[in-house]
Amino acid sequence: MFKALLVEKDEAGATHASVQELDDARLPEGEVTVAVEYSTLNYKDGLCIGPGGGLVRQYPHVPGIDFAGAVETSDDARYKPGDKVVLTGWRVGEAHWGGYATRARVRADWLVPLPEGLSTRDAMAVGTAGLTAMLAVMALEKQGLKTGQGPVLVTGAAGGVGSVATAILASLGHEVAAVTGRPETEDYLRDLGAASIVPRAEINETTKKPLESERWAGCVDAVGGAMLARVLGQVNYGGSVAAVGLAGGADLPAKVIPFLLRGVNLLGIDSVMQPYDNRVEAWKRIARDLPMEKLRAMIRPARLGDLPELGAEILKGQVRGRVVVDVAG
Repeated sequence: MFKALLVEKDEAGATHASVQELDDARLPEGEVTVAVEYSTLNYKDGLCIGPGGGLVRQYPHVPGIDFAGAVETSDDARYKPGDKVVLTGWRVGEAHWGGYATRARVRADWLVPLPEGLSTRDAMAVGTAGLTAMLAVMALEKQGLKTGQGPVLVTGAAGGVGSVATAILASLGHEVAAVTGRPETEDYLRDLGAASIVPRAEINETTKKPLESERWAGCVDAVGGAMLARVLGQVNYGGSVAAVGLAGGADLPAKVIPFLLRGVNLLGIDSVMQPYDNRVEAWKRIARDLPMEKLRAMIRPARLGDLPELGAEILKGQVRGRVVVDVAG
């Protein structure tokens, strides 16, 4: 038997989430069974705990798009009992039962060895959001971003991706400008390393100008929509924006002028289907470049029974930093 947050749908189509004891026979197919120690909370998790948002294919369902723990059994030579592993992406927690359980069974190809220097709790403080943030930083670096080129903008900075991106960029020596619409988060962002705070209203208004004064050496954008369009017109010549989210909308009311006259690059960041080698590299960089003491200061601890309420909160934009779920707690 194992404990899990099970989401069920009734005859009227309404969903209900509760913590239940389930038989191991209900676990999905996979080569590796993991004793899950920690998971976390993402926007997708909020959708899957609630009405599904079109992500859940079949009920009953166990959400949790990422987890970290120890291998219990393995039919794959790459993993043996006791190995510490991390899983993010691959539609686990959406189309496949996920990490909101004390036991998970998955394909071996979906796992990554836990890097040295990280605990399973640390790994879930990072989670999908932190992995995405590191992939964004790596993409900006690949396009030539270096320290000393000017401030790097982070939009949605108080959210999960933005918080980790702010901490990583500051740790690497960049001058970070953090965008937030919540004045109460300013001290929090400065503690993460932000050198300046940009009020959301200052950069969220649309403008008819296709280009504005150059302000940013680069940007990690978690908002999309009108804000991303505005930022594209403010990026330095040859600079890049790594797009990681759409909290502000999926439309992009932008002009092509920044791409043509300033050589601006718009980089799409996906963490769900990233190849194995990229994931391993990103996790190694996280262990090396993310100041864990700052990350631990972001943590909001939770248990499985807290998740229905927290899932509703994250959908309303009311969750700051990183929720780490002690699934056995």
